[in-house]
Amino acid sequence: MKLISNINTNPNILLITIFLIILSQANSVPIPNTKLFTEYIGAEFNNVTFSDIPINPTLQFHFLLSFAIDYDTSSGLTPTNGKFNVFWDSNNLSPSHVSAIKKANPNVKVGLSLGGDTVGHGGASAFFKPFSIDSWVSNAVKTLTQIIQYYNLDGIDIDYEHFSSDTHTFAECIGRLIKSLKNNKVISFASIAPYENDQVQSHYQALWNKYGELIDYVNFQFYAYDKGTTVSQFIDYFYTQSSNYHGGKVLVSFTTEGRGGLSPENGFFKACNELKQQGKLHGIFIWSADDSKNKKNDFRYEKKSQALLTS
Repeated sequence: MKLISNINTNPNILLITIFLIILSQANSVPIPNTKLFTEYIGAEFNNVTFSDIPINPTLQFHFLLSFAIDYDTSSGLTPTNGKFNVFWDSNNLSPSHVSAIKKANPNVKVGLSLGGDTVGHGGASAFFKPFSIDSWVSNAVKTLTQIIQYYNLDGIDIDYEHFSSDTHTFAECIGRLIKSLKNNKVISFASIAPYENDQVQSHYQALWNKYGELIDYVNFQFYAYDKGTTVSQFIDYFYTQSSNYHGGKVLVSFTTEGRGGLSPENGFFKACNELKQQGKLHGIFIWSADDSKNKKNDFRYEKKSQALLTS
């Protein structure tokens, strides 16, 4: 009662006390979770289609066509300095298929992913190898605009994993590309897909530090960690990457290919629930629809991921 009396008779203390109460309450409010589900599709040419994948209508749902690469399509061995070509299964994932899935599901957006690990399924490594910043950006803006408009796409994802350039060149090329496509209203979203590797991280963090405000999502490849990853390790990895891409919406991920990271069988969804309780679950992405189709399990983990996001 004495403290209250003193506060009432001292306006300055009253104002400070009110401010501290408001600040403490604001800091205790978690960042809202995001109902975003993303799946990469089309890299393995196993006839998977958009309509194979279960789609919850209450989610934000992104398909990412994998991949568009600035390499020659005839040999798959020659970089083309930003002149992109389609390397996904375009017979089963064509412009008409894109239009049909978006018409049937208004919550669906379709983007394309750039780069990837190899040129074509199991081919040579896909290197980021520009001749110069200006020429690469000019070629990339022109050819990607054509592909995006032809396929009626909504966004791009950056998934280069091999580099024949320094970090500055990568950051400028990709940053200027995203900026131009957004300014020209060619795309409505952009994401990046780094993973834990010194060279990869140095390039993507240089991009983030210069152009992070243009990047909507960080599709971090948590499945690139060791296969024996535990729930607590996974949570620690998430905190680390959220710090590396400070202020970004870092999506959690797993692969249905069965390689590494924290699998659905070993606690992935438990980790997601922990992050969700903290207000830090910005979305889930899966690599990939192709592998899920190969499993012949009726896309059970796509369903479970979407159910968790909407629960």
